[in-house]
Amino acid sequence: MDNSSNQPLIQDQTNFWHKNKARFGALFLVLILGLILGRASAGYGFSEISNLPVRVFGLGTEAPTRYRDVNFELFWQIWDKLKSESLNQPVEDSKLFYGALKGAVASLGDPYTVFFSPTEAAEFKSELTGTFDGIGAELGFRNKAITIIAPLPQSPAERAGIRAGDIILEVDKKDVTNLSLDEVVRKIRGPKNTSVILTLFRQGETKTREITVQRATIVVPPVTLSWKDIKGDKDKKNYRVGVIKLSTFQENTPNELVRIAREVVTKNTAAVIIDLRNNPGGYLDAAVAVASHWISQGIIVKEAYRDRVDEEWAVPGREPRLTLPTYILINKGSASASEILAGALQDNGLAVLIGETSFGKGSVQDFEDLGDGSAIKITIAKWLTPKGRQINEQGIEPNIKVELTPEDIDKNKDPQLDRALLEISKKF
Repeated sequence: MDNSSNQPLIQDQTNFWHKNKARFGALFLVLILGLILGRASAGYGFSEISNLPVRVFGLGTEAPTRYRDVNFELFWQIWDKLKSESLNQPVEDSKLFYGALKGAVASLGDPYTVFFSPTEAAEFKSELTGTFDGIGAELGFRNKAITIIAPLPQSPAERAGIRAGDIILEVDKKDVTNLSLDEVVRKIRGPKNTSVILTLFRQGETKTREITVQRATIVVPPVTLSWKDIKGDKDKKNYRVGVIKLSTFQENTPNELVRIAREVVTKNTAAVIIDLRNNPGGYLDAAVAVASHWISQGIIVKEAYRDRVDEEWAVPGREPRLTLPTYILINKGSASASEILAGALQDNGLAVLIGETSFGKGSVQDFEDLGDGSAIKITIAKWLTPKGRQINEQGIEPNIKVELTPEDIDKNKDPQLDRALLEISKKF
């Protein structure tokens, strides 16, 4: 999204933004892409009038016991120096304040743990609805490099030739290799009809490439349906295959899938192909609800926290049931909630996975709205498949490995989809 994401039961999903918390898996979704001071007891309070920090204890005042190994007066000394001596005047209190919180969060070294100012939080939430301005590409960290997880379908990024796995070295000819993920996202984002120049390194190439992308308003349909006709190998009869493209796991993805699934089951469909390629993820609950069309009961995914392992179970009563032969297409751009769905159906023997090893984004983020409109997203757990397989940094391995090469793309070929159709034809 130039963003990803997640929650508990699908029934609660429609009221998501009326709540204060949500669990994320998006790289989320990453495209909007210190010292942590906890409210009054941590060294500051909020003025009810200005929402700016006011000191609770200062010079000569003893800090709370749990913070006695930290000298908060040093924080205020720096604050005062910046206010009084910085050449960049005026120094706004709100910028210093939110900058301090960003620094605290960044100090953890986790690219998916992020503090959002009120403006950034609003942008992030708007992206989760599936509409935003940008180039239409998901970013993430891979081998400590800022990497294109996936260009969204029909996006400016895809049309410009950007591909999953491309490493971003420069934005508008300025080095970004030492910047944080959200800093790079902010440099890439911008109003529609403006351009950004990305300097990219692609695996297998010896030279970098410069690609100019014109930003646009990105509207991401979460679910689309197309049809393919095949001939059975044995009976030589014609059969219809439904190809369901899941682009993201948004809040409305489960309801959209219900509509699509009804069409599939009423049109004499022989099998379905679920295309999760370049799907960067989204809401956990959306993934659980989608998987529940195949898995009527049982575990969809496990969440490993610091002190426990929780289990997310299938949502009962998800109709229509999809009992047709199912094949899933994945690639290195399939991440997060996509990996949950693929891993759940694979572990339960309900789908054959075809393509390439997925991205390996198996961490859980908790998103919480804060009182002043800002928000924080914190990594709190890791995901495991129902059989306990690690997703994070390992990804999901396909049952049948089929590579999609740059030459295939240039020639408008799709050997991964072709292989799925071939496997289906063998059944008839």
